[in-house]
Amino acid sequence: MSEIIISCDSSCDLSKELIERYNIKVSPFSVLLGDKQYHDGVDITPDDIYEYHKKTGNLARTAAINMQESLEFFNSVRTDDTPIIFITISQKMSGTYQYASLAAKELKNVFVVDGENLSTGGGHLVIKAAELAKSGKTPEEIVEILNETKKRVNASFVIDSLEYLRKGGRCSTLASLGANLLKLKPCIEVRHGEMSVGKKYRGNFANVLKEYTAAVLADKDNIELDRVFITHAGANEKLVNDIAEQVKNSLPFKEVLITRAGATVSVHCGANTLGVLFIQKTAL
Repeated sequence: MSEIIISCDSSCDLSKELIERYNIKVSPFSVLLGDKQYHDGVDITPDDIYEYHKKTGNLARTAAINMQESLEFFNSVRTDDTPIIFITISQKMSGTYQYASLAAKELKNVFVVDGENLSTGGGHLVIKAAELAKSGKTPEEIVEILNETKKRVNASFVIDSLEYLRKGGRCSTLASLGANLLKLKPCIEVRHGEMSVGKKYRGNFANVLKEYTAAVLADKDNIELDRVFITHAGANEKLVNDIAEQVKNSLPFKEVLITRAGATVSVHCGANTLGVLFIQKTAL
């Protein structure tokens, strides 16, 4: 069959190398610093966001990719009716899925998938889609497989400081846990398209990450070994590499991929954040 264009929004946090390797087309989120608008991965970096917060005390904001932007994106990545599969951040976190779905109704052969995830949780699905397309699957078959696979994506992050999440109000569960949570380093889990608080850790961030990594990889027989992402938002390089070694020593993954969270995700989590994300064999 003809080529299938695999695309996603910029919250997938895939590295430039992976985007090029799998020929992924990426639609950027808008990031707002005060009244100035930028585009994730184009003209703003996570470090710009942290510097803005440091100088002003204010958080950057993100804006969903609206219907017009979705239409323009779809038209920009093809010149004919070549099928497009577009994988979005969870619709429970953003209006991007709804806007993209409306845009798809105006066009032919555009398939929009709610990834029910964020960051490289969605990145797993994007790469899966690219591999399926290369193997000759039809768009309909790929969408069906993605909708099953997304229920098995194990995505979580440990956050050193909750300032960004607390100010941004992105995880409503935080409010119910009270001020004591600010002394903890919680694991933020993505389950069924929503963020929730999992295990709560105490102590040195490096030790916490080692404990967290051991915990998420504990059910070894239930983990697919094709690839694992270690995604961080600007954590210390040695710390990231130490976690990568721990992951490699825990399970024989075919690929251990280290990526840095882009501007969209970094707006909500702050710099010292790290997650180990993989696909498991059974649904969450």
